[in-house]
Amino acid sequence: MLTMGTRPVELRALLDSVAKQREAASRIVVVGNGAPLPELPEGVVGVELEKNLGVSGGRNVAMEKLRSFGDVDVLVDLDDDGLLIEADVFTRIADLYEADPRLGIVSFRIADETGFTQRRHVPRLRVDDPMRGGEVTTFLGGGHALSMPMLDETGGWPDEFFFTHEETDLAWRALDAGWTIRYEPELVLQHPRTSPARHAEFYRMTARNRVWLARRHLPAVLVPLYLGTWILLTVARTRSASGLRAWFGGFFEGTRTACGPRRPIRWRTVRRMTALGRPPVI
Repeated sequence: MLTMGTRPVELRALLDSVAKQREAASRIVVVGNGAPLPELPEGVVGVELEKNLGVSGGRNVAMEKLRSFGDVDVLVDLDDDGLLIEADVFTRIADLYEADPRLGIVSFRIADETGFTQRRHVPRLRVDDPMRGGEVTTFLGGGHALSMPMLDETGGWPDEFFFTHEETDLAWRALDAGWTIRYEPELVLQHPRTSPARHAEFYRMTARNRVWLARRHLPAVLVPLYLGTWILLTVARTRSASGLRAWFGGFFEGTRTACGPRRPIRWRTVRRMTALGRPPVI
């Protein structure tokens, strides 16, 4: 769990919901991302970072801390303002990984206190039924489980991204390595209904990281198709002139700044993603 120190009540409620799981977590790590941590329950390991490393950097710190214990085979990330409302979440996760040794990522369903799931929280293009689970090509950052053997093979989160699209970057690497991603709507993280645009840097970093994602992972012929599609979608959807200016500023920043190593996914991965309903052009 990452926290910036602004949600101590919500963080404690989340930790209490983790403690109530019938299958106990072997380790619990809370990272203060550039902020001091509140008092934590006994047995919870706290790590305070002097600087905010973003979602990607903070999760990598937590991942390395868990890896150092040597006894963690599945890592679960949870937003600090989320809540596990059922006591069998970890049991279900353990069963899923035991049944499929190539299961890399399990995506939770994000729902508000009324049980409503926002469109953006369904990791498929068709979102007519948020209760329809199965194989997908990406996952939700707010609540998910990751195979540690998968992370050992594919690497962790892209530090450069800070936040936005870091899940897609990891998902594409996992798919290209032959791992499976599942959306399991019965695994629920209760989370307040929010808009990602509430973050001031959302538009710029969304665009910059999308360009980086394409440059890092797509076969060259797909890069203009993917970015062209998202330019059209963004212009059609964005109602804020200042948001559009920030988005295009981030887009051009993404074209001229370093984004990490380029490792294009294989065409068989493109075909697999297409068969799953989301070709990597949208």
